[in-house]
Amino acid sequence: MDFGQPIEAVVPGVQGRVLGVLARTDAELTMRTVAGLAGVSVNRAVTVLNGLVELGVVRRRDAGSAALVSLERENQVARLLLALQDVRRTVIERFQATASMIQPVPASLVLFGSLARDEARTGSDIDVLAVRAAGVGPEDGRWIDSLGRWSESATRIAGNPVRVVIAGAAELPRLLRRPSSIWRAAASEGVVLAGTPLADVPTAT
Repeated sequence: MDFGQPIEAVVPGVQGRVLGVLARTDAELTMRTVAGLAGVSVNRAVTVLNGLVELGVVRRRDAGSAALVSLERENQVARLLLALQDVRRTVIERFQATASMIQPVPASLVLFGSLARDEARTGSDIDVLAVRAAGVGPEDGRWIDSLGRWSESATRIAGNPVRVVIAGAAELPRLLRRPSSIWRAAASEGVVLAGTPLADVPTAT
């Protein structure tokens, strides 16, 4: 999934570009402005917009010689498009909800990288750090199996491959001290999916 332009990724061609522009703003726009933002010709944008007006998905208001358009946010199709535009947030919420399948419970499960920064595009890996709680060994079968099932579920939810990096709680202080550590990046930009933020993980064995 292209999380930056999810509507364009799902709705092909000019129509997807036009709908993407309208979904990202509450303002009324001229058809020429929509065309410019969508990167299409004015004639093609007008044709698509007029069709969407007929469907009730787009609202048109004439203001002098200009036609102003906006997404009709009460329309059910438009509401579905807005939900699609907000897919990053809902994917993260589902990650958090499904993290309960991981047993024993992670001391910390943190999303970092492109999706955390809202930069994930088609083909981007989704990066997650998983910290075993103190007392859970690296060979714990229940931990390995349930984390693997969660990773597979998260891949299906997002449509992008999920890459999990694992460490134990006792390793965290050393990992966080590394100058170019992904752990330090995750500590500063990460989104907590389960457990506590990395800096708050108890490290005692």
